[in-house]
Amino acid sequence: MKSSDLGKETIKKELSLIPKSPGVYRMINHKGDIHYVGKAKNLPNRLKSYVSEKNHTIRTERMLGQTHKIEITTTSNESEALLLEANLIKKFRPKFNILLKDDKSFPFIYIGKKDKWPQLIKHRGKKDKDGFYFGPFASAGSANWTIKMLQKIFQIRVCDESTFKNRKRPCILHQIKRCSAPCVGYVGKVEYKNSVQDAIKFVSGKSREIQKNLSKQMEEASEKLDFEKASMLRDKIKSLNIIQSSQKINESNLVDADVIAAYKESGKTCVQVFFYRSKQNWGNQSYFPKHDPDQNISEIMSSFIMQFYENKNVPKLVILNHDIQDKKLIEKTLSSKEDKNIAITIAKKGSKSKVVSLAEKNAKESLNRKIYETNNNKNLFERINKKFNIKNNISLIEVYDNSHIQGTNSVGAMITFGEEGFIKKRYRKFDIKTKSAGNDDYAMIKEVLSRRFRKALLEKSNYLSLPDLLLIDGGKGQYTTSREVLNEFGLHDLPIIAIAKGKFRNSGNETFFHNRKSFKFEKNDPTLFFLQRLRDEAHRFAISTHRAKRKKGISKSLLDQINGIGSMRKRAILNHFGSARAVESASLDEIKSVEGVEEKVAKKIYNFFHE
Repeated sequence: MKSSDLGKETIKKELSLIPKSPGVYRMINHKGDIHYVGKAKNLPNRLKSYVSEKNHTIRTERMLGQTHKIEITTTSNESEALLLEANLIKKFRPKFNILLKDDKSFPFIYIGKKDKWPQLIKHRGKKDKDGFYFGPFASAGSANWTIKMLQKIFQIRVCDESTFKNRKRPCILHQIKRCSAPCVGYVGKVEYKNSVQDAIKFVSGKSREIQKNLSKQMEEASEKLDFEKASMLRDKIKSLNIIQSSQKINESNLVDADVIAAYKESGKTCVQVFFYRSKQNWGNQSYFPKHDPDQNISEIMSSFIMQFYENKNVPKLVILNHDIQDKKLIEKTLSSKEDKNIAITIAKKGSKSKVVSLAEKNAKESLNRKIYETNNNKNLFERINKKFNIKNNISLIEVYDNSHIQGTNSVGAMITFGEEGFIKKRYRKFDIKTKSAGNDDYAMIKEVLSRRFRKALLEKSNYLSLPDLLLIDGGKGQYTTSREVLNEFGLHDLPIIAIAKGKFRNSGNETFFHNRKSFKFEKNDPTLFFLQRLRDEAHRFAISTHRAKRKKGISKSLLDQINGIGSMRKRAILNHFGSARAVESASLDEIKSVEGVEEKVAKKIYNFFHE
């Protein structure tokens, strides 16, 4: 009996009960985990193919061999089934599906519509505010660069409402000519509104029109001998020219399009996405979908597109470098989702093919770098095995570090490194809860490891799979403590390495501890550099987490300690007095004079500071 026969028998039992309609089916293993999600125009016909076909791929054989149960969800049409399939794949991440990794929302630039003094900000998430949204930008860096340029040219404010309303004098952004200082009345409403309108026109692709207007204004200022204004306008025109050359207004005139190109090699694929909006290139992003080596690029691209656009706005035009499965169905589904006509084209000639060729070239270069880095990391893992005589195969390392200042704001940090590099989704921070552990490094590492592995072994929600190696920032004592914690959880075979700096804490003279032995490396050993890099990343993450916690504590006001003082009253009091210390020295009558603070509350505040 073949292993795949288990799944075939499971499907046969369910076939007579499955309605002849479009929908989604889920294959489930003996643990109750969904390991494959598929869609079908006719559910029983699709499932029959698993039973009747004899020459399945190795992947399908393995998938059927692990199938103990089938669940189905019917839909009213095939487009709904396609959208539901993409949603379920992203939610459950089944092991036999093509998976889009590192998917995230992209930043937009937002300018308010109804604000008296509109603000220019970077925005992620739902577009639930009334205003203008421009994007998506491929990265936060790309969006930040555009905001910086808009500040230079149009001098629109970027400060939040609270800062804007409470300023008494202009900030440094005005001094470096990045803001016109509407907060203190240095610019009139009409002039500021015109600047905002020009910024909106510019980001909408009307930069030539803006440049003509600025040139005209510069000439008028020169004729009136207002050379200061003319000089300022000249600088704006220069900045515009820099942006236009940097944004590389594309010769294909792509107004609203995504260019998606895939390149496959050595059983791995890179998909490169270029964003074109308002005839400008707003950046590109690389993706490395997880898939079986034998899956073809057409199948990979189809799955990628549906998962990519499952939670994103789709432009009017999507240009690809490869034909895809179910192209017409995907077009129809995305058009229905966006309530507008979406066209998917394969660029084979003309100006669009040049843009696609550029995207494909980037995909190839990114994949080659990824393959090189993966192979290099595997070699480094093998070097660690050899140096420390570790028998397990290493493909996942967790690194731990602690941070505190004299026992205050104590935090533990964990970072993870795999074959493809640092895995940011597996980074974790731990607020130290045990008071006595605040300045005791051993107690801190004990608490962190206990919480991390207790959750993993109990398989609580959001638990992480076990690593192959632990790297601890510390010496022999930290190693012993860590080993005791893991042994208590029955993880005797999970290896630990502790890394301690030398006597003078100089990098390159580290001592490593493993299995009651100490180890040293030559100063130019690449394995030493690799372990230092892991330690330094954990240290960086721990320090940044500690600083964020300390900053949060500093930002708390003494007023927060008074019961019955809400955020509105607190803001009114601080706006009136300027600081909590000023409130402390205020008289009862002065506190009562604050708008919204009645006598009972004023007495409570006064007594808090004077009893």
